[in-house]
Amino acid sequence: MSTPNPASQPNPALLLDNQLCFALYSTSLAMTKLYKPLLEALGLTYPQYLVMLVLWEQDDVSVSELGERLFLDSGTLTPLLKRMEAADLLARTRSKQDERRVHISLTAVGRKLKARAARVPGCVVSATHCPIPDLMALTQKVQALRRHLAV
Repeated sequence: MSTPNPASQPNPALLLDNQLCFALYSTSLAMTKLYKPLLEALGLTYPQYLVMLVLWEQDDVSVSELGERLFLDSGTLTPLLKRMEAADLLARTRSKQDERRVHISLTAVGRKLKARAARVPGCVVSATHCPIPDLMALTQKVQALRRHLAV
């Protein structure tokens, strides 16, 4: 009887299904797939939806504040915001106090879209088949993980 070669034994630390990063990545892909038709009905991409969520929460924010909330740099945000401005969802205006600062505010079209978007979170919750308290706890844990990784 031969002894198993230790090199051929799977290392649990290297198994795909044991990787937190893969669980987060594959879940992110599934969430994006879920959101796609919901957001297409609103004429939004997922990054645009995130911008709108921030603006519906607090209108008239600077590009830097928006970037901080969304963890996006200005190089990513600027073309996104330009497309959204062309779609009349938001307006970009330079600060009178500091020309380098650009403020983002909702247009009437962007404000009106909020009512149509109100159904999206419920559709997402329904698709998860998870109780809301479990989803809230999971969200808090993932946010804590993000904070720990950002250090």
